Amino acid sequence: MSAGGRVMSSKDGAAAWPALPFDGWRETCATLHMWTQVVGKVRLARAPHVNHWWQVPLYVTSRGLTTSPMPHGQRTFQVDFDFIDHRLLVATSEGDSREMRLAPRTVADFYGEFASTLKGLGLEVKIWTTPVEVPDPVPFEKDETHKSYDPEYANSFWRALVQSERVFQRFRSGFAGKCSPVHFFWGSFDLAVTRFSGRRAPEHPGAPGVADSITREAYSHEVSSAGFWPGGPALPEPIFYSYAYPEPAGFDSASVGPAAAYYNTDFKEFVLPYEAVRTSADPDAALLDFLQTTYEAAAARAHWDRDSLERR
Repeated sequence: MSAGGRVMSSKDGAAAWPALPFDGWRETCATLHMWTQVVGKVRLARAPHVNHWWQVPLYVTSRGLTTSPMPHGQRTFQVDFDFIDHRLLVATSEGDSREMRLAPRTVADFYGEFASTLKGLGLEVKIWTTPVEVPDPVPFEKDETHKSYDPEYANSFWRALVQSERVFQRFRSGFAGKCSPVHFFWGSFDLAVTRFSGRRAPEHPGAPGVADSITREAYSHEVSSAGFWPGGPALPEPIFYSYAYPEPAGFDSASVGPAAAYYNTDFKEFVLPYEAVRTSADPDAALLDFLQTTYEAAAARAHWDRDSLERR
């Protein structure tokens, strides 16, 4: 542990589930959110459209986050955040690559160098530079406010994603029906996995800061969705969440586990503090309990065909 109780990198033998106090890394979180949006918008521009916008998320790797390969003519390229050596790597299928250092810098500076890096590799991509799903968005090239990067906290965030993704994959394996990948949405800055009943859903009413076309495509079918979110102004702590759309009657009063879980009436979803999982005797079991019981609360009340959707 370093001064102030902050968790060092995994090389120092820190616990698998790192501490992630939101107040400690609030500014780094906000800056990293914008950086992932810069990179994510390139994936949005280059990847062919997939149902529910599944072409746009990033994916957890053994070093950070990746776009996975994206087409550019007959070539492919990918962009990787490395939260161990703290670099951004752009690599092409032709063997060319460029690196950027992840360090304290403004979003405008990050965006400018990233655009120049892509151009240097013959990968010019036109993107809409206004961030999404945030209040009072400032275009990337004008954002001089977000400029914090604490490598220890960035590493802790990534390690929390690694543990969450690992358990989410285990949970995902128990479902035979349509299910999303475990993926990281750079707009909302959360890791998510979504199960589908197979039935169409009523038209989504929309969400703040998101185009109606986005939400209506994302929620075109009935879902039970769960994820990990590192926190924000509305709830300044990292959490696991689970919700249903459309929410069936009685979902909000369902009995779910573990004991620290509760229904958040503002978010309209069940919430389990990350800290409660991290400090439990068996974090994997605590998180799986939350994922399973909240899913069952949705599926049972919405009368999903569980016999055909679940793997026994």
